[in-house]
Amino acid sequence: MHYVKSKTILSQKNGMNLYRGCTHGCIYCDSRSKIYGMDHKFEDIEVKENSLELLKKELIKRPKSMIGTGAMTDPYVPLEKHLRYVRRSLELIYKYGFGFTCITKSDLVLRDLELLKKINEKSRVVIQMTLTTADDELCSIIEPNVCPTSRRVEVLKTLRDEGIPTVVWLCPILPYINDTEDNINSIIDFCIESDVKGILCYEMGLTLREGNREHFYSKLDEHFPGLKDKYIKNYGNDYSIPSPNNKKLMGIFKRRTSQAGILNDFREIFPYLYDFPQDSYQSKLI
Repeated sequence: MHYVKSKTILSQKNGMNLYRGCTHGCIYCDSRSKIYGMDHKFEDIEVKENSLELLKKELIKRPKSMIGTGAMTDPYVPLEKHLRYVRRSLELIYKYGFGFTCITKSDLVLRDLELLKKINEKSRVVIQMTLTTADDELCSIIEPNVCPTSRRVEVLKTLRDEGIPTVVWLCPILPYINDTEDNINSIIDFCIESDVKGILCYEMGLTLREGNREHFYSKLDEHFPGLKDKYIKNYGNDYSIPSPNNKKLMGIFKRRTSQAGILNDFREIFPYLYDFPQDSYQSKLI
């Protein structure tokens, strides 16, 4: 961990990253890619020490809207337990009447449950949770330093019971590893049980580019001997790595989510995530 001073904290679309880098250890993480210009070791998390001061200044002057985080770095990395930057940002978001959404794999989000409920009562909260495999043993290999899928499903159900809507990211699906009908059906079962509002899945596969490709391949060598050669043979240096089962699995995904009344089109889900409520919003949708 190291501290930096930041010039800004909110993007034009009200996204923020309080931290840069991650210790979850997910073998496929796109945020390792060199294109993002990270000049420090990925696990040496960069902490924007003046982020809360910057956030307060921005919230005072910006129109009310949803504030989002987690696109580049999971906001609930373990060091958040002690630093509480996310917690303190939520307090500011509540104070100034904004809404909140985040993408996470961590059950640490439940630490802030009561505050999230207060924000949701005042404006709006949507929690986004990533699920990749229904198998906790496999999860411990591809996402080794974060709570297993079974625990994430418990988090989704707790949020459901507390009236906080959720969306699931069903990605990435790794060819020859978790791209099976049983896995996809099991995750969809979890989502139905948890009453998620939507599931984001562009295709069954993953993306690889310089930086994350090399890390991913090293982990394939470590945990799935011989599989790297299959990737190189079938995909070369392609950015998009679709599963050979993509068409069948996407058919299952579209059919089952439609039958369950779960949003499955990103063109509907993203407006749902970032739609800031009017006075009657809660009574009409939640």
